[in-house]
Parts: sequence; structure tokens; C-alpha cells
Amino acid sequence: MSRRRLIGFGAAAAAFVAGCGTDNDKTTVAPPKTANAVDVQAIPKAPQQQAANSAAVVAARHAGAQPQQWGMAMDGITSTFAATGKQMAVTFDACGGPGNNDIDEVLLNLLISQQIPATLFLNKRWIDANPGRAAQLAANPLFELANHGVAHKPLSVTGRAAYGIAGTGSPQEAADEVWANHERLTTLLGKPPRFFRTGTAHYDDVAVSIVNELGERPIGFSINADYGATASAAQVQKAMKAAEPGTISLAHMHRPNSGTAAGMTAALPALRSAGFTFVHL
Repeated sequence: MSRRRLIGFGAAAAAFVAGCGTDNDKTTVAPPKTANAVDVQAIPKAPQQQAANSAAVVAARHAGAQPQQWGMAMDGITSTFAATGKQMAVTFDACGGPGNNDIDEVLLNLLISQQIPATLFLNKRWIDANPGRAAQLAANPLFELANHGVAHKPLSVTGRAAYGIAGTGSPQEAADEVWANHERLTTLLGKPPRFFRTGTAHYDDVAVSIVNELGERPIGFSINADYGATASAAQVQKAMKAAEPGTISLAHMHRPNSGTAAGMTAALPALRSAGFTFVHL
């Protein structure tokens, strides 16, 4: 693991709350590049959901299970991927809910004009508030749409909180947080979404298993690019400079008055000039 990836690992990432709530401290968190790296080519493009893995069935399978791990980086959470050359994946969250249903059109226009593929994690509330725009994004092959949950809660089976936000309180609540938006996205896309990122990026290990059994892969990050949409353009640009092959960057697409778009406008062309290519997860 490089020194750059070590910087900030283990610190509290309170800025996730800011991206989908109120402003908070700005802390960069870089989960370690470990065995969680995956081969992007090995992930099925459209996993087939089996009826036996309905939310109720999966939840019942984990009834009474006691979590042993909690956090943003553990086995089962993909924080990096096995790159071919200088590849990286840029991802953007749309958190949804009061004050979080806007669209950063400058950012999206940058991605489109520069033909930069991106994985967009959409919360169900954001989709419901922007159905037309969500349909446009779904129709654009430049973007892969992924699941950012229903109520933007940490994914827990015991109600464990992150940054003062109570998590889902049972296996059934955890499964429902994933599944209702899984169904919404399946209707929108005509196929199931492949990836899930929980609100606050926190999971326990039982919840990680639930996500996998529901047919989605839990996703973390290796660069927190905009500190929950509180960062200045210069801070976003600096964070993105830490990219390495296999990086998954995280930023937000629902705060048009943040520094995210300006920072990405500076960072992404520079990374391309440095030899990086951008890929979907």
C-alpha cells in the first residue's frame, strides 16, 4: 500500500454526512488497497436475480446473526479493482431527500463532453424526485447506474449508527434498504443494478452478506474526492491527484453549488493527460 493510500485511513469520514445532510468536518478517507480489489471484467454485466433470494428470504436467512465487523473497509467491500494499465473508476453519489435532490448539471455536462464513463449511485428518493433526468442517465451508455439505497442509512442489522445517523435495525430493514431501490432501478434500466453503496459508506459484515445475496456487490472507495460535497475546487483537484491504477473515486452529483464540478474540471483532463483511462466498475 502506498503512502498516499495510507493518509487518512482510519480517520472518521464525517464529510459523508455533509454530502447528504449538513456540512461537517472535511476528512479524506482512503480504504486500503487489499484483497478487495476485483477484476472488473469478471463481474457479470447483468446478474440474474433468483426468486429464492427475495428480500424476505435473505433477511430470514440472517435472523439473529450478530455482526463481527463494522466500517467502510472489510472483506466483501470493493474499494479498488484489478486495473489493466492506468485505469481508474470515477463514481458519483446522488443522496436524495430534503435538500439533496438537486442535479449538478455542470458536472454531468463535463463527463458527457469529455466522454468520461462514470458509475452513478442513485438514491431512490433522488430518482423519484427526478424521474425524467434519471431516465436520460439510464439511456446514456456513458453512465452505469447503481444503487444508493432508499433512506440513505448505514447498512446494519443492529441499528448501529455512523455520524449520528441510525442504521437499519434488523436484517429485514437492511434488505429493504437495498431491495426497494433494486426494484426501482431494475424497472428503470430493464435489468438489475450490479452495485450498491450504502449511505455513509458504513456496513457491518452481516449486511455485506445481505447485499451480496440480493445480487449486488457492496462498493466502497479509495479516494474521497469531495469530502461529502464540502470541498473547494482546489481540494477536489488535490484529492484526485492521488489516483493510482485501480482507484475508485467517490464524489457527489447533487450539490451544484459545491466545488465538485470545478475540481473535476481541473482534475479529470489532467489525469487523462497523465495516461489514465476511465472505466465503469
